[in-house]
Amino acid sequence: MSRQMTGAKMIVQALIDQGVDTVFGYPGGAVLPIYDEVFQQNSIKHVLVRHEQGAVHAAEGYARSTGKPGVVLVTSGPGATNAVTGLTDALLDSIPIVVLTGQVPTFMIGSDAFQEADTVGITRPCTKHNWLVKETDKLSGVLHEAFHVATSGRPGPVLVDIPKDVQFATGIYTPKKPSTSHYQPRVKGDLEEITELVAAMEKAKRPVFYTGGGVINSGPGASQLLRELVEATGFPITSTLMGLGAYPASGEKWLGMLGMHGLYQANMAMHDCDLMINIGARFDDRITGTIPDFSPKSKKAHIDIDPSSINKVIRIDIPIVGDVGHVLEDLLKIWKSRGRKTNGLELAKWWTKIDEWRSIDCLKFKQTGKVIKPQYALSRLEALTKDHDRYICTEVGQHQMWAAQYLGFEDPNRWMTSGGLGTMGYGFPASIGVQMAHPDALVVNVAGEASWLMNMQEMGTAMQYNLPVKQFILNNERLGMVRQWQELLHGERYSQSWSEALPDFVKLAEAFGAKGILCSDPDDLDDAIMEMLNYDGPVIFDCLVEKHENCFPMIPSGKAHNEMLLGEADTQGVIDAKGSVLV
Repeated sequence: MSRQMTGAKMIVQALIDQGVDTVFGYPGGAVLPIYDEVFQQNSIKHVLVRHEQGAVHAAEGYARSTGKPGVVLVTSGPGATNAVTGLTDALLDSIPIVVLTGQVPTFMIGSDAFQEADTVGITRPCTKHNWLVKETDKLSGVLHEAFHVATSGRPGPVLVDIPKDVQFATGIYTPKKPSTSHYQPRVKGDLEEITELVAAMEKAKRPVFYTGGGVINSGPGASQLLRELVEATGFPITSTLMGLGAYPASGEKWLGMLGMHGLYQANMAMHDCDLMINIGARFDDRITGTIPDFSPKSKKAHIDIDPSSINKVIRIDIPIVGDVGHVLEDLLKIWKSRGRKTNGLELAKWWTKIDEWRSIDCLKFKQTGKVIKPQYALSRLEALTKDHDRYICTEVGQHQMWAAQYLGFEDPNRWMTSGGLGTMGYGFPASIGVQMAHPDALVVNVAGEASWLMNMQEMGTAMQYNLPVKQFILNNERLGMVRQWQELLHGERYSQSWSEALPDFVKLAEAFGAKGILCSDPDDLDDAIMEMLNYDGPVIFDCLVEKHENCFPMIPSGKAHNEMLLGEADTQGVIDAKGSVLV
C-alpha cells in the first residue's frame, strides 16, 4: 500500500522491504537525514567502517558469502569517490552491490558546492547502472529497481545518488512488487544449442569442464547440478580463481585451478582437450595466455548469462546464453534422455594422460631450515582449519595465489578474493563483511603485509563490532608479486618493491585492543596457528616467511598453457619482449 513519507524514511523502508539486514557505511553532511532514520529503527544493523573503500569491500565479502546483495551508504564528494575502487572491483567480479550516495541539494548541483562531485558521471563506467534521483516520488521505485538490476542477470554493482533536498522532502512510497523492469535477462538456454553440446559431449575424446564464478553466482543449486553432471559424465573439471568451491577440492575429477598460477594438470588438460565446456567463466588474459595458442584443437562451448561475454575474447562454437542453473538442469535432462552416453574408451585414455600430469605434483616443496616457506605456512593453515566452518578471504599478490593453490574449498561462497581488478586492500574489509554475515564461523584473511596495510584502519571496525576475524599475514617484507616480476623481467632490479619501515604487527594489534602473534620458526607454526584459532577475538598473525620465494607453477606471459615453469625453473630470460607487455 502506498503511503506518504520523507525521502530519507523511504530509503530505510525500501531496504527493509528488500530484506536487507546489514548496511556498511560512513556518515557525512549529505546523508545525515538518512542516518537520522537509521537511528530510529532496529531492523537494519549499520556497520561503521573506517574508510568508504572498506565499506564497499565489506559489502562484497557479505554478498559473496551469502548470495545476497551487499548495501553501502556513503556521503557525497569524497565519500562517493572513495567507493569507486570497490565498485570497479565488484563490476569485474560480478558481485551484487547497492551503493547509496548522498548528493548536494538539486538546486546546487553543478555549482561546485562543498563536497560536490559528479557521482553519476564518475561511476557510470564502474557500475551496471546508476541513477540520480531528483524527485522524492520516484525514489522508492528507483531503489527497488536498483536491487533488481544488481541481482538479476550477471550480478554487479549499482549506485543511487540522492540529493539532500530529496531526502528531506515528502513523497509517495511505493512498496516492493514483482518487477515490471525492462531489464529481464534471459535465464533459459536455447534447447537446440544445449542439444548440440550434449551431442559433442557424447563424442568427445578429451573433454574438460572449465568453470568460473558464474556457477557460484547462480546459487547453490547450480553448484549441486554441476557436481551431478561431473560425476555422471566422468569428465575432468577445472576452475578459475573465482569459481573455487563450486566443485569440491576433494572430488576425484578435480584438476585444481587453471591459469597463470594454476596447476600443471589443469593447464595441460585445457591445452590438449578436444571439447572445452566453459560454464560461467570469462576468458580472462590470466587464463588464456596468448590467444592463438589457447587450446588450439578444441571445440568450445560457453554457457553464460551475459551475452556480451560470449565471443568477447575467444571464438565460441556452441554459445548458450542463460543462467547456469537453468542450463545445467536442461543439459542433464537431455543428456539422460539420450541414454547417458560418453566415449568411455577414449575418456579412460584421457584420464591416464591426466594422471601422468598429476604425478608431476606441481605444488611439491621442501620445508628445510629455520625460515618458514609460504607454501608450508598455508599447507599448515589448511590442515588445521579445514574441519572448521571456514571462510577464506585474501588480499592480492603472491599469498593470494598460494592460498588458491594450497587451500581446498568443498563448498561455494567460502572463498572471497579480488579476481578481475586485483585490488590490494580487498581482503581485510571483505573478512569483516563475511564475519558480519556469519558471526559463528571461522573467517581468515590470508594477506601479504603490503596489501594488508592498505586498509589496516578497519581493525577499528573489527574491534568495535567484536568480530573475531583472523588476519594471517605472510610477511616477506616485499611487494612479493612485484618483486617476482622484477626478477623475471627486469634483471633483479628491485625498484621500490621493498616494504621498508614496517610496523611491529604484534604491537599494532595490541594498540587496537586485539591479539598479536609473531611466528618465525617452522617448528612453532602449528602451535601459533592453534593459538590464533583458539582466541575469541580479532588476531593479527605476523608469519615471517622466506623473502625471495617465487610463486610457481606459472605460465610466463606471452606463452601457451603447455609452456609452464615449475618449482625449480630458471627465471632468467623466460619472458620475451612480446610477453613483457602482457604482465
